[in-house]
Amino acid sequence: MARVELSTLRNELVECRRCPRLVAWREKIAREKRAAFRDDEYWGRPVPGFGDPGAGVLVVGLAPAAHGANRTGRMFTGDRAGDWLYRAMHRAGFANQPLSRDRDDGLELSGAYVTAGVRCAPPKNRPTTAERDRCAPYLQRELDLLWDGLHTVVVLGGFAFGVILGMLGERGLAVPRPRPRFGHGVEVDLGHVAVLASYHPSQQNTFTGKLTEPMFDAVWGRAAERAGGAT
Repeated sequence: MARVELSTLRNELVECRRCPRLVAWREKIAREKRAAFRDDEYWGRPVPGFGDPGAGVLVVGLAPAAHGANRTGRMFTGDRAGDWLYRAMHRAGFANQPLSRDRDDGLELSGAYVTAGVRCAPPKNRPTTAERDRCAPYLQRELDLLWDGLHTVVVLGGFAFGVILGMLGERGLAVPRPRPRFGHGVEVDLGHVAVLASYHPSQQNTFTGKLTEPMFDAVWGRAAERAGGAT
């Protein structure tokens, strides 16, 4: 049932035009392209979630990258952040391969589902509060469909951390007050689910050494540990 309903949600989401600024930007990028991808047909639409409909681990990022998911049409696919993410998920046992190049590359996730707080590429990777709020119902519906089997949410960056804690609080879970501060490796156990926080695997973080592969693997090792316990 979740598979069918997630497919229905996907079909609705990719037609969304709620945010004029984001629509204009994603379509401008798709027309003008980056020189390295000039022969590619850009997706240029909202990007749906991707993964196992029976997932126990939900991965939440910020938004599609302009020349990554906005080009390929799959979350964290076609850019270096995605390279980091799926390598780590592969090492932790959640992905069948470490590479994510395009929608037809054979990547499959087991026990995990990847999504984002905002579904269109935003200028300078900075969605507005209004854009975040207009997009929120899509993530809320994904939570609804995955909820019974969900035990862990891995958030990539402070934006996703805030979005998820807010949504889980709205669902009646006892989010601590004051709200926990974001930091790499922070874990917030809310009973039904635990939130595991990681720095985003953006080039800004990985090139500077703010996020290293051992640091990232530690978060994914904890997610795998929780998945094993849930099983």
